[in-house]
Amino acid sequence: MTSSEISLEAVSSVSQIQADQWDTCATPSTDPGPDNGLHPPASSGFTGNSCCRSTTEYNPFVSHAFFAALEASGSACARTGWAARHLIARLDGAIAGIVPCYLKSHSQGEYVFDRGWADAYERAGGRYYPKLQASVPFTPATGPRLLIRDGVDTEPIRGALAAGLVALCDATEASSVHVTFAPEQEWKFLAENGFLQRTDQQFHWHNEGYGTFEDFLGSLNSRHRKAIRRERREAVADGITIHALTGGDITEDAWDAFFDFYMETGSRKWGRPYLTRAFFSLVGESMARDVLLVMARRNGRWIAGAINFIGSDALFGRNWGAVEHHPFLHFEVCYYQAIDFAIRRGLKRVEAGAQGEHKIARGYLPQTTYSAHYIVDPGLRRAVREYLGRERRYVAEAVRELTDAGPFRKTGEPS
Repeated sequence: MTSSEISLEAVSSVSQIQADQWDTCATPSTDPGPDNGLHPPASSGFTGNSCCRSTTEYNPFVSHAFFAALEASGSACARTGWAARHLIARLDGAIAGIVPCYLKSHSQGEYVFDRGWADAYERAGGRYYPKLQASVPFTPATGPRLLIRDGVDTEPIRGALAAGLVALCDATEASSVHVTFAPEQEWKFLAENGFLQRTDQQFHWHNEGYGTFEDFLGSLNSRHRKAIRRERREAVADGITIHALTGGDITEDAWDAFFDFYMETGSRKWGRPYLTRAFFSLVGESMARDVLLVMARRNGRWIAGAINFIGSDALFGRNWGAVEHHPFLHFEVCYYQAIDFAIRRGLKRVEAGAQGEHKIARGYLPQTTYSAHYIVDPGLRRAVREYLGRERRYVAEAVRELTDAGPFRKTGEPS
């Protein structure tokens, strides 16, 4: 190989890639800014004062520590249908780019639904599985999927990674490649390289420079402002207290309780929860500063909780569960506490996960999400392309209508 050539390979575990090399691609380091209380994980490869942060946005879900916790805990592994095939681009022998990727035997835990495509293709005599999934397992949060190290010419590496996904699809005899919850810029780039474009929506809260939760309430119309105050008041009735735990405050006892909540809710909603108990301990060991665990206690025991992950600009809401059910407790633990925390930390937004138009009344507005899909079979590809064109138009109209229906005061509307 000459010094100007890019080579590609796929590895079967994140443990085969050094943490600092992965994290240098996931969050390229630039000049550090002032400390705002947020830190990359110890493995992130940042140099200098550990209290400084990169000016590049830090997304905890694409860190080496998060993937390591998923894989080492047995949550994302071949046995569960998530066989790692992480794509690496090397330049002069050094890692210059990575795509987190899995060979899938099903379509569970993705939050971008293609089961209809699979059913139709298999009824027609095709074989949809295995497929390649370039994503963060069980995590419907937008973040970079083409991870590229600083200091290299970006375009050739991006092109090599896109072509590498197609080549990996051929090598694994997969039917397709699915790059989900990608940033819009990557979505457009992949479309230029033969991928089909798909959109959907989530609901995010945006910080308009609020100093307090009351400042946020002041931006709402009277009806929604009164409703939220009532919900917050009633959520903590009956002796319930709310505790926001981060860092060393998150004990194994708290993880035990939260895992019970997670299993109870997951068993009801999905049949088989995705994450193992070991995952939460591993995250607690390697990413405690990136975790906000909001827990509710009554009569001396934990009764409900929600896990969030802290980025440099965003709070990412993930899983919720409860063993006691009280009116409005879900809204308080998942949505209002997240807003409170984001305001205190000066975060720009709260991403509240997948689905849920009920979030609009709580100040979370629709946000378009993006995925890109490469399909080998020309007949299936043609059918999916036609379907996605209609779906994108529907999503765009839904985002407009739901935004207009938001709870915020209109211009000229009395407070």
